[in-house]
Amino acid sequence: MARARRHDPGRRERIVAAALRVVGRSGLAGLSHRTVAAEADVPLGSTTYHFASLDELLVAALREADEGFGRRLRESPALADPAAGLAAALARLLGEWLGGQRAGVELEYELYLAALRRPALRPVAAEWTESAVAALSARTDPATARALVALMDGVCLQVLLTGGTYDEDHAREMLARVLKEAPDSGVPASSEPTIRSTDT
Repeated sequence: MARARRHDPGRRERIVAAALRVVGRSGLAGLSHRTVAAEADVPLGSTTYHFASLDELLVAALREADEGFGRRLRESPALADPAAGLAAALARLLGEWLGGQRAGVELEYELYLAALRRPALRPVAAEWTESAVAALSARTDPATARALVALMDGVCLQVLLTGGTYDEDHAREMLARVLKEAPDSGVPASSEPTIRSTDT
């Protein structure tokens, strides 16, 4: 008589979590159905049952990893407060994220950049961008929101790839330039030249 399969409704989620741990520890080169099965403590057949290919597993992992900066951005009270300076709020959020667990930040970007070589991941990477743009569009126009996302991505990559220190003041200044905010405020800087009165 065949043995009944043990009911394990959370197995798929455990496999995804295990994949994230494997990539975080060994990089994408260390990811395989076998290494993930061992990490999740499940039979090898379970990983291939839930994910026919590694790309399918990476798509699920990429979606799960969007609980880092993307979640902070969507849940930030500053984005819902029109009186708060957006540049300062975003610079602070970046600092909190980069100042947290560096391994988690690196993992998010490793999965995000994997889309360069794995076309199956590109729609999910695009979802990350669109989600951030949508969150920022509550405070600015979509074109500016997209520019802000590009700038923040660039700042994060520079810090991660050079091992440098995040400079919150500099990030705030650059974000304010994109937003055309006056320095250290949430008030848009005037685009009109200042007219000085003269004695006649």
